[in-house]
Amino acid sequence: MTTSDPGTGSTESTEETVVAESVRAELNRLRESIDNIDAAVVHMLAERFKCTQQVGHLKAEHRLPPADPAREASQIARLRQLAESARLDPAFAEKLLTFIIAEVIRHHETIAGETRDGHGSGARADGT
Repeated sequence: MTTSDPGTGSTESTEETVVAESVRAELNRLRESIDNIDAAVVHMLAERFKCTQQVGHLKAEHRLPPADPAREASQIARLRQLAESARLDPAFAEKLLTFIIAEVIRHHETIAGETRDGHGSGARADGT
């Protein structure tokens, strides 16, 4: 069936309209799932940074270095294996973890400096 829009002169089949509506509905459904996953990722990262802040304070109190290259290499290898089993590009997973590790080390260096200088020892809720 073909319909004509007198205002625009365009002709569109009812079938195309139904397909377009179903495609839009599917896109919206998928995008809502993506939004939910993004929110979960943000919350998981916040929890991770709360833990790494505690690690940073423990390291600072015991004068341990902010970075632990052996642990970092182990974590990267483990995450690459997890990524492969999840059918995620291992190189992408490594880049993501490397970025996170760099941020954690930066936080640990800040905590160590504050501890040496005698400035507060409380971690902020935002992970910094």
